[in-house]
Amino acid sequence: MMSDTIELQFTLNGLPKTIAVRSSAMLAEVLRDDLGLLGTKISCNEGECGACTVLIDGRTANSCIVLAAEVDGCEVLTIEGLAAGGELHPIQTAFIEEGAVHCGYCTPGMILSTKALLDRNHDPDSAEVRKALEGNLCRCTGYNRILKAVSRAAGKLRAPSPVAGE
Repeated sequence: MMSDTIELQFTLNGLPKTIAVRSSAMLAEVLRDDLGLLGTKISCNEGECGACTVLIDGRTANSCIVLAAEVDGCEVLTIEGLAAGGELHPIQTAFIEEGAVHCGYCTPGMILSTKALLDRNHDPDSAEVRKALEGNLCRCTGYNRILKAVSRAAGKLRAPSPVAGE
């Protein structure tokens, strides 16, 4: 009888990862249940709400509908991997400053969708922002604070970093 497990090797939040998983496991399950990364939320299990959004090789993906086997050899970024050196990423900071975190359930997906957008376009207009976030549902708000947070994050990322000693 053939084994129902496969071994995956991929980069997770900047670190190499090797893990044995069920061949039918979805990425969201593996991230949450096997790896303890609870920032990836599971809500619809149909790829419709964006709560489970992660970046795979820099592109947004609804991890609830991605087979874990599909990330073998890929680079996966979850919300836990966005902060560096104990400092929040400017996108995370912008969401907090604009009060765009609400209940927090959609926030990881919103932030990672924002990252994917701002990585490819440092100065998106409002239509581009709305398009980038259209796969992420928030049940707490009318999205105004989220849109302001994306704009603030874009400004933070465009601003030159201060030079030490100045």
